Order: sequence, then C-alpha cells, then structure tokens
Amino acid sequence: MTDVESIDPAARTSSAEDDATPTKHAGLALVLILTAQLMVVLDSTIANIALPYIGRDLDISQANLTWIVTGYALAFGGLLLLGGRLGDLYGRRRLFMTGLVTFSIASLLGGLAANEGMLLASRALQGVGAAMAAPAALALITTTFAAGPARNRAMAAYATMSGVGAAIGLILGGWLTGLDSFVGLDVEGWRMTFLINVPIGLVAAFAVPRVLAESESHPGEMDIPGAITGTLGLLGIVFGLSRAGEEAYGWGHAQTITALVAGVALLTAFAVIESRVEHPLLPVRIFANRTRATSFAAMMIAPAAMFAMFYFLSLFIQQIVGFSPLEAGFAFLPFSFGIVIGAGLASNLVARIDARFLAGTGTLLAATALFMFSRIPIDESPKAVLTAMADGGADVNYWTHIFPFIVLMAVGMGLVFVPMTLTAVHHVRAEDSGIGSGVLNTMQQVGGALGLATLSTVALHFSNSQAKDVAGPMAKAITASGGDPSAPIPGTDLTFLDAAIFNSSFPEGATHAFLVASGLMLAASAVIWTFLNVKHTELATDAPEGVHVG
Repeated sequence: MTDVESIDPAARTSSAEDDATPTKHAGLALVLILTAQLMVVLDSTIANIALPYIGRDLDISQANLTWIVTGYALAFGGLLLLGGRLGDLYGRRRLFMTGLVTFSIASLLGGLAANEGMLLASRALQGVGAAMAAPAALALITTTFAAGPARNRAMAAYATMSGVGAAIGLILGGWLTGLDSFVGLDVEGWRMTFLINVPIGLVAAFAVPRVLAESESHPGEMDIPGAITGTLGLLGIVFGLSRAGEEAYGWGHAQTITALVAGVALLTAFAVIESRVEHPLLPVRIFANRTRATSFAAMMIAPAAMFAMFYFLSLFIQQIVGFSPLEAGFAFLPFSFGIVIGAGLASNLVARIDARFLAGTGTLLAATALFMFSRIPIDESPKAVLTAMADGGADVNYWTHIFPFIVLMAVGMGLVFVPMTLTAVHHVRAEDSGIGSGVLNTMQQVGGALGLATLSTVALHFSNSQAKDVAGPMAKAITASGGDPSAPIPGTDLTFLDAAIFNSSFPEGATHAFLVASGLMLAASAVIWTFLNVKHTELATDAPEGVHVG
C-alpha cells in the first residue's frame, strides 16, 4: 500500500485538495452556498401542492400540470453540464452569481404569469438559472474546504439541504398557497411560491463577491453542439413519455413516436459529438472511474423514485384524503427531520463504514417506504367514493398509513445522499470539479424528470382504465343517491360525476406509480451493492486515483 505522504508532489497538483482556498469567511460561504442550494431544490417541489390551484387559475389541463414540475427539472438537468463547464472556464463565483440573478428574474416572471405559456417559460428560465448556480455551488465547496472532516461536514450539510429543500418546498408551498394575501399583497397564494424567491436570490447574489473567492479560470472552447443535442434529446424523450400516458395520444400516436425517435437520435448525436470534440461538454474521463460511474448511475435512478413520492403523495393527500394545502405541506414535515437524521448518521459513519453499506441500506429503506405507500387502503367502489366526498375526504389514518413511511423514506435518502455525493466527486481533477458536480446534479434532475414522466405515464394508464370501468356504475350510484351526475361543482369546471370518477381512478394510478418507483429504488440498490467498492479510508483524501491510503 502506498502511504499518502509518499505520493509525488507533482502528481498531487491535479487534486482538488490543492485547489481548496482557505478563507476566514468559510462559515458564511457555506451558509450562502446552502441558501442557494435550498432555493434550487425547493423549487423542484414548492409548486406541487399549488398545482390544483394553478391549473384552475390559468386553465391548465391535468396532463399539462406535470410540465410545471418536469419543465423546471428538464431545463435544470439538461443545462447543468453546460453550467458546470462555464464555471470551470470563466470562474465559479461569477457563474454562481449570474445564476442567482437569472433565477430571481425567472421567479418574478412566474409569479406574474398571466397564462400557461408564460408560466412554463418562467419555469424553464428558472431551470437555466439553477443550472448555472448548482454546479458552481458544489464545486465551491470542494475548493473552499480541504478533504477530510471539514469537507465531510460541508458535504453532509449540502446533501441534507438537497433532501430537506424538497420537504421545505412542500411545506412553504402549502402555507403560501393557502393564503388569501401576503403582507398586504392581494395576490393568489400560489403566485407567492414563486415571488418569495426574488428577494432571497437578489440578496444572496449581492453577498457572493463579498464572501466567496473566485476560482481560477481554465480557458477552453465551448461545446455548443453538445449542449443543444443533449438538452433537446432529453426534451424529446420526456415529451414522448408524457404523450404516451395521455388518453388522447398513447404509444402509437405520431407525436409520441416522433418525439421518442427524435430524442434517441439527438442523444445518439450527443454521444458521438462528445467522443470527437476537443473540449467535450461531458468528458468521457469523468466516467472512467468505476466509483464515480456507479455513483452517477445510482443518483439518476434514486431521485426518479423520490420524485414520485413528492408528486403523487402530495396530490393524493389533498385530492383524495382531503387535506388543505397547509395540512398537506406539514404532512411532509417529518421528511425534513428524517433526512437530517439519516444524513447525520451517514456523515458520522462514512469515515468508518464503506459507502456501499450506507447507501445500499438507505435505498432498501426507501424502496420499502415506496412499496408501503402503494398499500394505503382506499375503497374505490362507487358507494365508498361518494361517502368520502360527502365527508370531505377518504378515511385514511395519517399516523398509521403515511407518517411512518415518510420518515423511513427520509432516513433512507439521507443515508444515500451523503456517501453518494462524496463518492461522485471523489478524485475529480481540480479543473473538472465543476463538470463533475454538474454531472452529479444532472443525474438527479434528469433522473427526476424522466422518472416523473415515466411514472405519470404508468399512473395515467391505470387511472384511465379504472375511469372507464367505474364511469357507468358511478353515474348510477349518484342518481340512486338522489344526486345529479351532470351538476357542476361550484368554483370548478368539473361535474359531480367527473370528480367522483377522478376520486375513484386516481388512487389506482398512484398505487402503480408507487410500485414502479419502489422497483426503481431496488434497481439503484442493486447498482450500489454490486459495483460500489470504494473504501471509507479513500474518502478521507484527495490522493490521485489508484493510490490506496491506510
């Protein structure tokens, strides 16, 4: 075994450890980075609880509502590699600040959106800002804190914020959505889920040059063809998957087939471009290390499953169980505490236990939680559905059927995020730290977008099938109870029959989405247990690849 002190000093110059810049503002720097990360992650979920209200106010169909979530994730994930590369080339502090300003402007536009097109465009622009800020944020951690306990603690805080931000987004979104006014402003509550980012983002951008040191620039050419083909390829795949789940289109429709074929063709072109250009957007060398490649794969699959919990469960507890927006937000509060516990355990144990055991156990816990969400007892018979609607919601015990598994999911994901974040950026050369962290974030966001598109397709398929089966019996049950199936529900464009069919069919779709999500999490677990073999002693150093410490 080679001792770290015997390493050739020249070889160590390629380490990110040498790029770490001690600063008297390290604490403030971490707070600033975590604030930006909270904003970026928070916006992946903050609009989830507001979706029914956004759809009603802007007349957005149920099928297109998913684009409020996937549009952000897709722009975010599709441009993250470009954001990481820009940070490496022109300075991470500069790009971090630009990303925060862009994100703030986009949030303002979203809060003022007058129609569906303007809102979706603002969500895409938010994704662009996030794509600039997020990879720079993670890279700034690796260049501000030296390898070892200090970086482990900083990474644990970063990973915790990645998980906590999603839950905070749901809580904050629920609170704001339920407000009739905010500090005297007479605006719809859902608009505040976007507008609240504006002052926070601008203040953070103002503080950046006063707290963070600029990184060295590494001049090089931009891979614009790679950025275009990669982003449009992902868009084609997600659009095709979304269309496949809609009853009016399906797998055999020309739009679905064209989008999927175009997406695959563009991603193939992206792979060819990256293998030939001198300055690729996605250097193949990033995947040459088995530990990193495994971490990237696992961090693409696991968030795909986690997105399902936030999206489908938030809709389920509001529209089926009858929770108010604020109640729905607080229903996810245990997730915040659970992921802090899981991340804290992982942070303390990662120096003594190999990452495979921590992350592998975490994915198994999360898979169990997702499976149990699919077992939430709901009687979908016409009589039971009509009784639940009259009572204000289905009879589901939160503390028995939901709370334990939100906590289990959170602890599991905390055990996953910390070791996977550390192994994903371990051994990355200093000049590639931005692109390395960009790939990690890309895996999370693209995985989430593709996962939600896929799971929405699964859910819509089973929901539509159930809706056809219950439409006739439901109309008869409403008539037998003395009601009028065609009577409109005040404040909506739905009839009583439409609402009853939805309440009977949505749980069927959500159940199968949770089952598929559980399978995805098991797949991530299999990848980790099979291929992740980095030792915990290696994570305590930034020694070059192939050098064993201990």
